[in-house]
Amino acid sequence: MTGKFYFDNQGKGFMSQKKFLSLIIIPHTRGTTRTITISRRASRVLFSVLATATIILIGFLVDYFSMNVTRAKYRLLLSENQEQKKVITSYENSVQQLTAKIQAFENYARKLNVMAGLRSPEALKEVGVGSGPESGNGVNSGPSDNSVVANVPLSQVQMKAEQLEQNLGTLLDYFEHQSVRLAQTPTIWPTAGFITSGFGWRIDPFTGKQTFHKGIDIATNLGNPVVATADGVVVETKNDRIGGKTILISHGAGLSTLFYHLDKILVRAGQKVKRGDIIGLVGRTGKALGPHLHYEVQVNGKSVNPLQYILEE
Repeated sequence: MTGKFYFDNQGKGFMSQKKFLSLIIIPHTRGTTRTITISRRASRVLFSVLATATIILIGFLVDYFSMNVTRAKYRLLLSENQEQKKVITSYENSVQQLTAKIQAFENYARKLNVMAGLRSPEALKEVGVGSGPESGNGVNSGPSDNSVVANVPLSQVQMKAEQLEQNLGTLLDYFEHQSVRLAQTPTIWPTAGFITSGFGWRIDPFTGKQTFHKGIDIATNLGNPVVATADGVVVETKNDRIGGKTILISHGAGLSTLFYHLDKILVRAGQKVKRGDIIGLVGRTGKALGPHLHYEVQVNGKSVNPLQYILEE
């Protein structure tokens, strides 16, 4: 900083008391230098303005970058929120579909239960199998509002699924047992032919007296195959004066079948047979007027009408 030299009216020189800042500009090429002189007060004002502008600019830049970071975080959160909404929507749709499938399975299981005779429709409501809207359960077999279905807790859906699994397991055991029973039930014709004498009272062709006929007589060609009418075990094979060559098969559950007047026996005692296996050939042994098969079905040792069991046309 320096003062300037001035002259008054009388030609006397003096130094000014003002202090100045001088800024000398020297060009890098040939040319005259330039000096810019600024008073101390003006420099203070200029520095204050520059400092204030710098602070404002720094604050603006900090705010700008902070807002950029905030906007980036907001966009990220918005994107995550959209993804979460999609996941939640997918979850709700999955629960709704699962609930609908469980309802369909419940209805089907209910029908199977009734068909199997395991439970009455009223009793099934107690365990939640195929229960109607009046049961008050969150998952029911009746028409459902999507908004209601979507609000069903997952724990309740899982509980329903477990109940349904238990019931279907019971049904599976039942029908497996039934399939075994069906396989052991004499449901087919023992040989091809036509009935000449039915089950019940008749006139005995040998004595002319009324006697009870315990089976059916099927007339057919000599040597025609005779088959087991159900799965079972051959209990006895014999040849006596009345029945001729005879086979007795036990099918379990008190069921047994007898085959009389055979020409040839093709099985042995203790042998397991399946429905449709050939066990002998039609003959006329024992008390028989011609080639035919006398066929009996017994339940717990008591003869019953075989036609009640035959399902084959």
